[in-house]
Order: sequence, then C-alpha cells, then structure tokens
Amino acid sequence: MWKKTLSLQQLNQFCQQSAVSHLGIRFSAQGENWLEAQLTVDERSCQPMGYLHGGVSALLAETVASLAGFCCVDDNFLVVGTEINASHLRPVKKGNTVTARATPARLGRSTQVWQIDLRDEQQQLCCSARLSLAVVNRP
Repeated sequence: MWKKTLSLQQLNQFCQQSAVSHLGIRFSAQGENWLEAQLTVDERSCQPMGYLHGGVSALLAETVASLAGFCCVDDNFLVVGTEINASHLRPVKKGNTVTARATPARLGRSTQVWQIDLRDEQQQLCCSARLSLAVVNRP
C-alpha cells in the first residue's frame, strides 16, 4: 500500500511551519495499512468551554489521512482533499490527548477515501470522520 516510506520523524519535519505543527499535531505510529497522529488539547486547539474544538478535530482527521494518502501515491502524483465529514461523538477536555488513526476505505487511481477515528486516552471513540482525496498530477 505504501509507495513512499517516510519515517514518522520525516512526516513531522515535513509539516513544520504549517497549521499542523502550530497546533501541536505529531505523527506517532504507522502500521501495515494505517497512520496515526496525536494532539494534546491546549489553548491552541480548544473552544472557549475547554474542550477540543470540532474544527480542530476535522483538521486532525484531514491531516493524518492526507499524509497517509500522499504516502500511497507515486512521486509524480499528489493528493488534495475534496470532501470531509466528521461526526463529533464525545468531548475531549483540555489537557488530554486524542489519537487519530486513518485507514483506507478505497485507494483508487483517481480517488482515495479514508476512515479516520479519533480516540481519547481511554480509547473511547470521540470523532468519526471520512475524507475523500483526489489523486492529481504533480505540477
């Protein structure tokens, strides 16, 4: 499945100087058919009531699935997001860590679809998201 063999350190370095690193998202684990990233909820990522902001949940989901998708295409292609859907199921309090795992639902020639589950430290499902990516020629 993986066409690029980027280490977690390389993925984290690739995301420096972007919203990903600004919010404290870090790639944390990779398996045969999945990629994980983590975020500790702090003042950059919570809403005024002290819980993980829903938009940040969607950003975390899109980040981990987009980079996974990027690692599944040859060097002459890129992936770009076309649709994201996120269902927020339970809150994550400030100070807690959430882990997002992206697994492919479909890896096609022109379209990829990824399922992303966000879980809290007790492994409770907090958000279920789906991201569609278009596979495009690298300019």
